[in-house]
Amino acid sequence: MPRLIHTLAALAVLGLAAGCSFASDVDEASVAGAASKKASRTVSPVFWVDPDGPAATQIQTYRRDGRAEDADLLARIADEPVALWPAGEVDPGPEVKAAAAAASRQGRTALFVAYDIPHRDCGQHSAGGAADAAAYRSWIGKFADALGDGKALVVLEPDAVSHIVDGCTPDAYHDEREQLLSEAIARLKQQPHTKVYLDAGNPAWIQDPWNLVDPLKKAGIEKADGFSLNVSNFQTNERTKDYGRRLSEDLGGKHYVIDTSRNGNGPLPGVWCNPPGRALGTRPTTDTGEPALDAYLWIKRPGESDGTCEGGPAAGQWWPEYALELARNSKDQSAT
Repeated sequence: MPRLIHTLAALAVLGLAAGCSFASDVDEASVAGAASKKASRTVSPVFWVDPDGPAATQIQTYRRDGRAEDADLLARIADEPVALWPAGEVDPGPEVKAAAAAASRQGRTALFVAYDIPHRDCGQHSAGGAADAAAYRSWIGKFADALGDGKALVVLEPDAVSHIVDGCTPDAYHDEREQLLSEAIARLKQQPHTKVYLDAGNPAWIQDPWNLVDPLKKAGIEKADGFSLNVSNFQTNERTKDYGRRLSEDLGGKHYVIDTSRNGNGPLPGVWCNPPGRALGTRPTTDTGEPALDAYLWIKRPGESDGTCEGGPAAGQWWPEYALELARNSKDQSAT
């Protein structure tokens, strides 16, 4: 069963980001994001690019080692805006504040994932999360405070609602989880320029979107800006858009975003953890051509492992060989 398996260690404090005007997007964003000699593509003028992400750091290593071709391939990742996943169970404030401030200086939107719900991932690869409800409320409060008044887009708790629907999360935790999610949405939305998208799984997991409607409503979807789909998964744009349209209609027209970070070749049947032969998907953009589809985003950080499967390191750890494969197999995709 497809599930998210993504944990991250706390990241380094972030530095300056991409160019501050649309006219300077290509040069400044590419240099900051990739630290590469070539800047052949224009990054999204909407979202902030982390100049210190693992792909950018790997590029520097490859150039020192004389691996110019591999460095250029990884620029396909480093040049694009990807979401930051502040580590759970520790204070997210410093990392969130640094990224939000850097994005604000450039007039861009910072992308985040809030992923610390108690009983996370049903004790599987990404087990953990806040110790209890009080700890989670404290964590999400610090997260929200750190966003300040800058522009931010937060994907809230991948898998949390879908694990209610599929029964992986025990019944005893359902009411608390829905309450915590509803409170988290309300708290994040107190920030004046923060958009919140509550996660709703992917079409290969909960195949009938109607089954998500009631738990999403209990979890406060009406207060959110919308829902997210395909986080850390590989479902194609067309299948996911069809699913999103149906779920949007069932929710009275709610908008949604799609994770396209690794869906360029679609899924590999029977393999949901580090499947080989995958590719980067549609580059991040708000130009989707769909009224209810707000953006294609790279929510999963391409090149970070799903877990100790298919030869990968622990979940959330940087895996340069997999990153290179994703980049090598990708096409220069615009929104489709």
